[in-house]
Amino acid sequence: MTIIFSPPTESAGDAFHHGEAAKGNIEAAESAIAAVSAALSGAADHDKILLRAAAGAGKSYALVRMVGEALEHPNCSRVAVTAFANKQIHPLAGDLGKALGAEKVCLFVAADRLPDVPQEVRDNVSIATTTASIPRSCEVVLGTSHKLGALGERRRLLDHLGPAGNGSVPFDVLFVDEAWQLPRHRYSTVEKLAPLSVGVGDVGQLPPIDPSQNPWRGDPGYNPYRAWPTAYEGSATAFVVDLPAVWRPTAAQLPLWRAFYSDWDRLDCVAAPGDRSVELPPLSGEAAAIWGSVASGNPTLVEIDGLLAAEAADVDLPLLGLVEQLLIPLLEGGFSILSRRYDGQGTPVDDVRVHSAAPEGDPLIVVLATRNQTVDDATDMVQRLTDMYDLPDGVLVASTVDSWQGQTNAITVAIHPLSGAQQLDEFNSAFGRLAVTCTRATHGLLMVARSGLDDLLGTAPARPGTPLGEPGSRSLPRQTHQRILTAFSRGALTVEEAT
Repeated sequence: MTIIFSPPTESAGDAFHHGEAAKGNIEAAESAIAAVSAALSGAADHDKILLRAAAGAGKSYALVRMVGEALEHPNCSRVAVTAFANKQIHPLAGDLGKALGAEKVCLFVAADRLPDVPQEVRDNVSIATTTASIPRSCEVVLGTSHKLGALGERRRLLDHLGPAGNGSVPFDVLFVDEAWQLPRHRYSTVEKLAPLSVGVGDVGQLPPIDPSQNPWRGDPGYNPYRAWPTAYEGSATAFVVDLPAVWRPTAAQLPLWRAFYSDWDRLDCVAAPGDRSVELPPLSGEAAAIWGSVASGNPTLVEIDGLLAAEAADVDLPLLGLVEQLLIPLLEGGFSILSRRYDGQGTPVDDVRVHSAAPEGDPLIVVLATRNQTVDDATDMVQRLTDMYDLPDGVLVASTVDSWQGQTNAITVAIHPLSGAQQLDEFNSAFGRLAVTCTRATHGLLMVARSGLDDLLGTAPARPGTPLGEPGSRSLPRQTHQRILTAFSRGALTVEEAT
């Protein structure tokens, strides 16, 4: 049968693109830099500066620029950069090393994690595994919150490096990358390393620890497992600014991004229509219709009816088998990813074509699921297809959503968190988990689910309160899900399987 896709009901015809879109981010970063400068000069009483971003807004680029600008200030002699995980710190260290020089940038890493540091990063930074081995010439020290926040580390840094320009603590500014992933109790271990903290991050990311239960009985308004910036966004001494443009998605995906960040004044997209495309092999039937929709750049949702019953919520081999059937003709025929690249101001500079026979850069296809068992089954499928078609590394990958946040890929194939669900719960209706699922792809998004999403959302009991992890004020979970679905091209597929 031929699948007919209904188009998204939302459009982004008012969006800015290219340099006009990037200009908004440049201006936002400049305002944050001005706030840092004012705080360092004593002209403002800021102790927290928060640069909020949507997924794929180029926040790491902005952070590198802010570090460089801070070090130009006469009252700033040394800064620290931290994050929750090494996979966030390592690429940032490499970027800062390239920008400032290896002699000025030190990656402070645990000895047992040293083998995980990519060679490209090693080539551009100084590396220390102990406090005493940090070069005194370094102006930037990067480490995870666990490393920089270890017991007694502040004193060791002071003894070895001495105080920074402020005269009392080791650093003048503490930059926190992926700040909305760092829980309050981890931030408290590094907060006193500098008098000024600058948090940069995606407000839609999942926190590293489940914040759904508040163990702090003394104060119901305080939860040490919440992302730390949420405690300061309304503070009189906090300066907060949003990056109003995203670099990652296709222009056609922008309505989906806006559905997740609907409380923002505006959100634009650097990529213009036609800047990104997917060249498909000759296809027929359902595969041609589905991959054609994905290649258009529109987020695509296929709801499947007629599948055999799943064993459990996290064991749905029939649905995964259909995903495999859809992937086979795409992998068998080969495909290409076409991208327009831009300079730092959003101006197009050249075009790049990557074929699945010789992948480079980000993975081309990632299969995402929310539950570990489903990903275990998807990993088996990926290995099977890799062996069958002798796929090179980087063509096909499987991961949990939680593990893939912060990562980027060309095409996402994802199982909707509500697929097969009987009700909404804290896990399957989490805003952050769905946001990460939908915002990894630069070229195409295919979401699959068992039929019945509309019925589930139409009949699910209302759940009061704002789900933890959602940026800003939100409507009820079912209404949030319904709004997000309107940004998809939707099609229905009925299959016949033996009982």
